[in-house]
Amino acid sequence: MDTNKDKSLEEAKTPSEEEQKKEETEEATEGIEEEEPTETVKEEGAEEEKEEAAEEVSEEETPEEVAPTEAEEEEKAEEKKREEAPEEEIVEERIYTIPLSRAWIAPRKKRAPRAVRIVKSFVQKHMKIETKAKTEEEEEEAGRLVVSDEVNRKLWSRGIEKPPRNIRVRAVKNKEGIVTLYLAEGD
Repeated sequence: MDTNKDKSLEEAKTPSEEEQKKEETEEATEGIEEEEPTETVKEEGAEEEKEEAAEEVSEEETPEEVAPTEAEEEEKAEEKKREEAPEEEIVEERIYTIPLSRAWIAPRKKRAPRAVRIVKSFVQKHMKIETKAKTEEEEEEAGRLVVSDEVNRKLWSRGIEKPPRNIRVRAVKNKEGIVTLYLAEGD
């Protein structure tokens, strides 16, 4: 029964404590309201100083001093890759539209891998890549097929179950006999 008395005493104390806290917060807010106008004047002055500093910095910086952003760096890297590719002597370049309808005959979970095999076999036939080499010397001379990342991404873009029905590729054969597949422009 002593515990009941203690609880009643605690309940009686809490409202008075809450009232005191409310009074303290009200007093604190009154003090803050008085100080706010002086702070806004300081903030306006600080903003003006920041704007002036920004203008000075922009006048001092020249385009050479500005660090390139990540997007600009990526664009430059892509341009370099494009410049390097034409440096290789291109013997033959063709654009093909490869039908991939036969890939859809396969079970759902094997369609995209089959589409990749169809693309490789199509290009080997049409670009006349020698697949069988009799001696070691001929292996080095025999052509290779390189499927670029963009073509692979296009084939796998909708997952393993739904490869595209057809794909347009640009096949480039260099003097070493290496055939590289790229997506045709506009795809």
